[in-house]
Parts: sequence; structure tokens; C-alpha cells
Amino acid sequence: MDLTSLGWGPCFAAQIETREDVELRPWRVMAIHRTGHVLCDGTEEREVRLGRFWFRRPPEERPTVGDWVLVDAQVSKVVRCLKRSNVLRRVAAGSQGDVQLIGANVDKLFVVTSCNAEFSTNRLQRYLTLAAGVGVDALVVLTKADLAQDPEAFRSRVEHEAPDVPVEVVNALDSTTLGGVRRWLGPGRTVALLGSSGVGKSTMLNTLAGSEVQTTRPIREQDAKGRHTTTSRSLNRLPDGTLVLDGPGMRELGVVMAQQELEGVYDDIEEVAARCRFANCRHDTEPDCAIREEIEAGRLEANRVNAYFELVDHQRSQQASMAQRRRRSNRLERRRRSP
Repeated sequence: MDLTSLGWGPCFAAQIETREDVELRPWRVMAIHRTGHVLCDGTEEREVRLGRFWFRRPPEERPTVGDWVLVDAQVSKVVRCLKRSNVLRRVAAGSQGDVQLIGANVDKLFVVTSCNAEFSTNRLQRYLTLAAGVGVDALVVLTKADLAQDPEAFRSRVEHEAPDVPVEVVNALDSTTLGGVRRWLGPGRTVALLGSSGVGKSTMLNTLAGSEVQTTRPIREQDAKGRHTTTSRSLNRLPDGTLVLDGPGMRELGVVMAQQELEGVYDDIEEVAARCRFANCRHDTEPDCAIREEIEAGRLEANRVNAYFELVDHQRSQQASMAQRRRRSNRLERRRRSP
């Protein structure tokens, strides 16, 4: 097995430039435990602790699952994290805008939700926005089709919300229903599974692998909610060579997007909003609101518009929180350096 089997490609090889880099070895981060980062070079796995140098840096700059890192010859120290092709991030639940990395260098994203009370169009839109923001193709996987009276009704709801996104309706326990999912897999390809606890991500991973690579638990029947059986994120290799990123479920998803990414996903709404009579229009009761006119005419989906403005609010809040953290960090650094 070589680095290519782990997703190594020209964009990473091109970053090996200096003489010092050539003397280092590239490894991929396969998992993060309390005791250290699990790395793989295609042949063996090693666990390496991050040094103090990394914990002086913001969390967004530290290696995460899926990253490629350069390690010293003794495989005792992570020296450098290579530039990512993309990174999936969210605002940590219950935090003051703290960014949490989900995974890096992902090729495809499976948004996993179930045909029961857990299904949420708002959450679905956020996951799809996350995928579009980093330029990753997404597949919606509707699980628990065997337990639903009308699973096709859930497919229709997804197709109405996201008509251009492919959908697969499956029973995660039944391998014969996963043919459409398997078409998205491939040697050296990294696929991320995102969804709430209990929707069947780990069950589907086990079925695709043909063995139990993640422990699973039943959901609570009264509200279809699951518990966090998977406690850490990890890359799991399937028999066909696909690397699947699985991790704890996320009922809340505060999407972290740059302004240009947000505009790229919702450029149609931005264009309409620019036609409003007032620059600070709230699209509520103001006169000559172009957004309201487009919704009433059926040319814009109200749910999509609401999802967009929720993301704008999240973005403003997280920018303010990040600025506050930077100011606090700078103050602490100045105190540390002062005699």
C-alpha cells in the first residue's frame, strides 16, 4: 500500500519544496484521540502527540482528521501541516463562536438523515450549504426506509428542497439497498458522513465495510433521537479502498463560511436583495421589498431564503466572536512578552 491509496495527489506533492521538506515524511491523519493523533503512511499507523508549538496556534490551524502532515524521520513530531484542498468546519455547539474542524481534504460528502421524526429540511439545507461552500459534491442518504410507512415521501421533500442534489433511500442494515451509495465510492477517495446521532451513519459504514468498524446503539423510539456512540472522528478504510470519515452526530450545525463562499451558494438571493428599495431592508414589512415579491411570485423558495438569512446572522455573530477572541489572544501575548 502506498500514499496514493490514502488520497495523496499532485496538489500535496507540489507542496514538498524545500530541502527540509524532502527530509520529512508525509503521513495522513486518520484519527484524533486524547492521547495523540493517529497517522498513517499507507503501510503502518503511528500515534504522535502534538507538541506545544501547535497549541499556541488557533484550533483551525492544527491538524485534523484527513489532513496531510510532514513528520520527522523518527515519527515523533508533526513538523508541518500541508495546505488543505478543503476543510469542513462548524461553530461548536454551545460555544461563543468557537470553530470546530470536522475533517479535511474530502472528495464527497454524504448527508445522512432518516425517514422519521429526525428529518429536518432546515438542517438538510445547512449540510448542503456546507458542502457547496467548499466545492464538494453531496449525496443525500435517507436511511431507515424499512421502518417508514412512505419513505418516498421523504425523497420528495428532499427533491423539493434541493432539486439538483441526488438522493438515495436505503436500509443501512441491508447491503442490497446500498448500490446507489457504492457508486460514489472508489480507491483513494475520501467520503465524509454527516448527520445527527442515530440516523444510521455508523450502521451504513459497517454494512459497506462488511464488518463492525464502528459501534452502534439504538435510537430512542419516542423522539427518534440517538446517542453519541461514535466519540471521535476517524478515517475508516473500506475493502474497495475508499476512506470514510465518520464521527459523532451533530444535531446543531453552525456553518462556518467565508463571505465569498456564502455569496457563491446564494448568489441568486444576493442579486434579488440588491433590488430592494432600502439597502438595510429586513425583508419583512418594508415597502418595495424585492425578496418578498419574488417569494410571492413563486420564483424564490421561502425556506431557502430563510436558511440564507440565518446563515448571514450566524456569520456576523461568529465574526464578532472571532474578533473578540483575537483581541483577547493578542492581549495575553503582549502580557506574556512584557518584562
